Amino acid sequence: MTSQSAPTETPERRAFYEAIEPESMRALWSVMKGIITPEPKSDCIPFKWSYDSVRARLIEAAGLITAKEAERRVLILENPGLKGTSKVTTSLYCGVQCVMPGEVAPAHRHTQSALRFVLESHGGFTAVGGEKTEMRFGDFVITPNWEWHDHGNDSAEPIFWLDGLDIPVVQFLDASFAEGYGEDSQPITRPTNDSPARYGANMLPLGYERAVPSSPIFNYPYDRSRAALEQMRRSEEWDRCHGLKMRYANPVDGGWAMPTIGTCLQLMPKGFSGSPYKSTDATVYVGVEGRGRTRVRDTVIDWGPRDVFVVPSWHAITHEVDEDAVLFSYSDRPIQEKLGLFREHRGNA
Repeated sequence: MTSQSAPTETPERRAFYEAIEPESMRALWSVMKGIITPEPKSDCIPFKWSYDSVRARLIEAAGLITAKEAERRVLILENPGLKGTSKVTTSLYCGVQCVMPGEVAPAHRHTQSALRFVLESHGGFTAVGGEKTEMRFGDFVITPNWEWHDHGNDSAEPIFWLDGLDIPVVQFLDASFAEGYGEDSQPITRPTNDSPARYGANMLPLGYERAVPSSPIFNYPYDRSRAALEQMRRSEEWDRCHGLKMRYANPVDGGWAMPTIGTCLQLMPKGFSGSPYKSTDATVYVGVEGRGRTRVRDTVIDWGPRDVFVVPSWHAITHEVDEDAVLFSYSDRPIQEKLGLFREHRGNA
């Protein structure tokens, strides 16, 4: 039905539309082309944020407001095509957070699920659900839905990480709840590294019952993830679009580590020039190692370590690198897969 041209507008029809508007009614045939589109269509556009610029602005912000007063000293990376929405894609949020030496970002919890990808840290930490973990460069850290969490910095240098949340999804569902703990820090009730010991060795405690859909491991250290990529490199199982791309998994069921956000890490070898690829999950990328170029339709994005860029839904992309390079990425793919909406396409057509 979407292949037909829109009905001709006549004075009589226009008068009818105006007559039903005060009654909160609208003629489907007059708007169908705009709400049932032949392909994904949004105002989201390709864009890159330079880490050096974001970092400089956060240091400037640190002179204006404390982490405690701000609750979270974060600069939102808002898609220029979605101004005023605090969105990086139509379904996801992205920001970069800074905690200065000696500061604590106070404990709170919310129904939005969050990920942290550590950009710069030598002594920073986060506490989630009574367990504390150190944050190091490249670590992927999960804050599950409605779990207490706070962050701190015991080092002499500022720490920075990327925040990715499903805020637009929860907002769309009108299911947002949030509350503060009342103290800067929550009590630590479990020893450090308790989660990886219990769940991270391809073993589970006998009688374990899944309490939440997120992975029970909340810190995936970069050194282990990077070593896995390097081990896989020896098999030369290169994907013509992605290089070598692996997803972070929930050890309980093998699914995505988070129920609403899919996270991946990919390695592209020196000289890699990928084939075109497009998918329905608009994706946020973070440069981890090396430098490269990503063509998004007619836009070419040059990226390096810690730079952040976004690719809208159903935009064909190709990656090229002149040296070994690693990218972290996240998208709403788990939601789309559950709903049977996810599509991907390889090639130029």
